[in-house]
Amino acid sequence: MSFDLVVVGASFAGLAAARAAALAGLRVLVLEKKQSAGARLHTTGVIVKDAIEEIAWLQEVPPALVRRIDGVRLYAPNLRHLDLYAPGYYFWATDAPALLDWMVGSVRASGAEVRLETLFTEARPVSGAEGWEIPLASGEAVRTRYLIGADGPFSRVAKSLGLSQNREFLFGVEHEYPDAEMDRNFLHCFVDRELAPGYIGWAVAGVAAAQVGLARRVLPGAGHGRLRLDGLLEKTSHLVQPLGPARSVRAGMIPCGGLLERVARPGALLVGDAAGMVSPATAGGIHTALRHGQEAGEAVAAFLQGRKDDPAAWLPRRYPTFRAKRAVRWLYEKLQNDWVFNQLLGTAAMRRLAEEVYFHRKGSKGRATHAARR
Repeated sequence: MSFDLVVVGASFAGLAAARAAALAGLRVLVLEKKQSAGARLHTTGVIVKDAIEEIAWLQEVPPALVRRIDGVRLYAPNLRHLDLYAPGYYFWATDAPALLDWMVGSVRASGAEVRLETLFTEARPVSGAEGWEIPLASGEAVRTRYLIGADGPFSRVAKSLGLSQNREFLFGVEHEYPDAEMDRNFLHCFVDRELAPGYIGWAVAGVAAAQVGLARRVLPGAGHGRLRLDGLLEKTSHLVQPLGPARSVRAGMIPCGGLLERVARPGALLVGDAAGMVSPATAGGIHTALRHGQEAGEAVAAFLQGRKDDPAAWLPRRYPTFRAKRAVRWLYEKLQNDWVFNQLLGTAAMRRLAEEVYFHRKGSKGRATHAARR
C-alpha cells in the first residue's frame, strides 16, 4: 500500500502531525507498536496554558479528561515551600491515557489510518524514486512519500535513518492512586538531593486519580539507580496522603539533553521526544510535541503539494533549542545542595528563577508566599 505520509508513533507529536497532514488532504498512516496510544505512558500528562491557548485541537478535548490547576508549590528539602502563580496562568492535569486514546479517535475522524500493535523496524529508500519502503512484520511492505519519526526517546526511525539519538536522560517512576489528600490547586514539586539527584519529586491531584513520582539524572554509562518513592511518601506524609494502594506504576527514561543535532534528512523528520524536544529543566514536552508535530504535518503537506521546499531543510531551525533551560539544568546538576536550597527558597532571585522555569517569565505579581514547615 502507498501513502503520502507515514508517522511512526501515536505520541502527542505523532498524532498532531498525522491530524494536520490528513486535514490538509494527505493520505496518512500512523504506526504504533502498543495496543493503545495510552498504554504504558512515561508522562504525568500536565499541559501548560500556552499549549491550551495555542493548539486549537485542545479546545475539542472532552472536559471530563482535564482538570485545571492554578499554581506550583515548590518545596525545599526542609519542606518549607514557595507558592508560585502567574496572572491568568494555569495548567491542565489530564487523564493522559484517555486523552491519547481520544486523540487517536480524532485523528481517525480526520481521515488518517492508525494501526495499533504494528512495530516499525526499518525504512529503506525506494530504488529509483523518492520516498521510503517500510516492511511490516505481517509481510506487507508500505510505501510512503514522506516519513515522520515520533516514536519516543529511543527512536527506531532515528536509528534506521542514521539520525541523532538521545544520549542524556532522566529516569522517572510514578505511582497512580485512586485519590490522595493534598492541596488540589497546586502541582507540588519537591527538591531533595538524596531522593531525586538532578531533578525533583512531584505530586498532583489529577483526573479521577492522584499521581506521585520521582525522577533522577542518569549519568552516561551508569545505571539509572534506585528511586525510593516510598522515601518521598514517608517524608511528605503530612502533605500528601494516598488513599488506597497504587493502581498503576509508570517508569521510563526521559530525554533531557535538549534538541538533537541531526533530526532530519531529505524526505524524513523527527519530532517530539525522538528529536530531544523536551525541556531540560522541567522535562515537559507535550506543548512542544503538539506545536511542532502539527507544524511538521502542515509543512509536509505543503511540500508534497508543491507549495514549499522539503521541511527537512528548514523546519528543524524552528525547533526549540532550550538554551536558557539547558543552562539551568547544568547549574542545578553542578550546584544542587540541600542546605543552599533551604536558604535560597524565599529569596527574590529564587522566585524569579522558578517563575522563569514554570511560567516563562510571566511573574507572580506578589502572590508568591513563603510558608513555614508544617
